[in-house]
Amino acid sequence: MSGPDGADELFGAIEAGGTKFICAVGNAEGTLLESVRVETRDPRATLADVFEYFAAAERRHGPLRGYGVGAFGPLELRPQAAQFGFVTTTPKAGWQYFDLHGSLRRHFGRTVVLDTDVNAAALGEMRWGAGRHFKTLAYVTVGTGIGAGIVQHGLAVHGLMHPELGHVMVRRHPTDTIFAGICPFHGDCLEGLAAGPAIVARTGRSLLEARPDDPIWSIEADYLGQLATVLVLTHSPERILFGGGVMQDHPRLFGRTHAGMLDWLRGYLPHPELADPSYIQPPGLGQQAGIYGALALILSATGNS
Repeated sequence: MSGPDGADELFGAIEAGGTKFICAVGNAEGTLLESVRVETRDPRATLADVFEYFAAAERRHGPLRGYGVGAFGPLELRPQAAQFGFVTTTPKAGWQYFDLHGSLRRHFGRTVVLDTDVNAAALGEMRWGAGRHFKTLAYVTVGTGIGAGIVQHGLAVHGLMHPELGHVMVRRHPTDTIFAGICPFHGDCLEGLAAGPAIVARTGRSLLEARPDDPIWSIEADYLGQLATVLVLTHSPERILFGGGVMQDHPRLFGRTHAGMLDWLRGYLPHPELADPSYIQPPGLGQQAGIYGALALILSATGNS
């Protein structure tokens, strides 16, 4: 779509993560013209850098029509809620009950579309990545935390809130019965047992430092296989994509997670697609799934389907 002067319209995209914010400028064709990384600190300092970047970007490229934001959460996404657009009960210090959407909307004075980082990544993959040929897709990130976004027929799943599958309870692996877990809310939920910091807290090292025969590989794959099983049984996605730093650094986890899922399903669902090793795979957009997803959010909201 072009603007009134015939120039291509441009949009802002923000992947708001607990470790970093990625900010970018893109067009309706899905091309990112430029991007920058901003370290996540407290909201005031972080957003000051975000605002400075986009002010400079508009000087270079002209006005941006609107902004798509995929953010860490939990988020209040019900438009009728008094705290719509707030980050709510996050363990991220300083961000609890911060009005993210309102702060961005007031500063930019333009349309701002907000969703979870994983829902955004799922939408980006559905539009430009590994989900292009499917109607249903799940996107999981395994890194500092664990989250899952689900797209059904082109729409991200929302209800009373958004899915928070990183905090489902899982059965303990037989060799992992002592570790208490690190989730400040639930202790040994999935995130408390299988996110990157949980691996370090349990073993004193990251997976990068683990030997091939280290029991942590079986433990991690078992927990992620349980998550994949929950996704299959509750949402029936045609593909499950696993992203995030833990998965990107350790490609062997994909096959092990798939095997774990099949083991937990116990042959209950006789669909051959589930047995295909590609049923669980990396995101087609790689580490850029989140920022492309943020762009997809604002494009959809402005009629650029």
